[in-house]
Amino acid sequence: MRSSDQDSADLQRAAEWIHEADGLLITAGAGMGVDSGLPDFRGAEGFWRAYPALARARLRFESIASPHTFESDPALAWGFYGHRLKLYRRTVPHEGFGILDRWAADKPLGAFVFTSNVDGQFQKAGFAHDQVVEVHGSIHVLQCLQPCSDSLWPAAGFEPQIDEEHCRLVSAPPTCPRCAAVARPNILMFGDAGWIPTRSDAQLARLKEWMACGANIVAIELGAGTAIPTVRRFTERCGLRYVRINPTEPQTRGMFGVGLQGGAVDVLRRLASILG
Repeated sequence: MRSSDQDSADLQRAAEWIHEADGLLITAGAGMGVDSGLPDFRGAEGFWRAYPALARARLRFESIASPHTFESDPALAWGFYGHRLKLYRRTVPHEGFGILDRWAADKPLGAFVFTSNVDGQFQKAGFAHDQVVEVHGSIHVLQCLQPCSDSLWPAAGFEPQIDEEHCRLVSAPPTCPRCAAVARPNILMFGDAGWIPTRSDAQLARLKEWMACGANIVAIELGAGTAIPTVRRFTERCGLRYVRINPTEPQTRGMFGVGLQGGAVDVLRRLASILG
């Protein structure tokens, strides 16, 4: 059991690191969106609470989030992803995004984001598009299901109509402008050999160039769990001092990390009260 004195000392140390930094590397997992009201897909039960039609069919996240479902039942696949697209479009980023943005504005290097989230919330909150890495892709970008080429295009013109009771698309699915096959989101799915990574690869190359400056960069990790550890591993591999904010898994490795237990908004507010 951690003492309140230790928690206070860790919070103070994290605030000092952020204050001293020349730039902020913000790494974020699915937990970052929970305070904006986005569903938590941790475990089958959490996923099925958000999608009762899939619960009735006993379809797990790993099954619906698959290119094979787009091939076998595109109306069902787009029922799920179309619902998410509409949800993300109407979701307002929570207060924590603004806190991070204000801190970044005071840094000579600003901030760069590395996220496994596909929702586009950082860009919606005002972070520059060319300083965000969406390592698993974006729901706001489409590609051919085949794919017939490496072409990517925005999903802005697609307005899905969803039968939410049955989680099915009732309007026409988007199609590839080159071959007219069904289009899919440019998202890395389970068992996915057809994902086109060129957009994410270019984003990652820009991040690596930004990090190569040799300045004092501090990472702030938010809502990144161990179930899908992409973000946690990236944070640790960077070799930077890092602040890990997580409600259930705040533990850190080595001497370069400070773990703060809590949700993103709550802990960011506490840090902001110290930093002013």
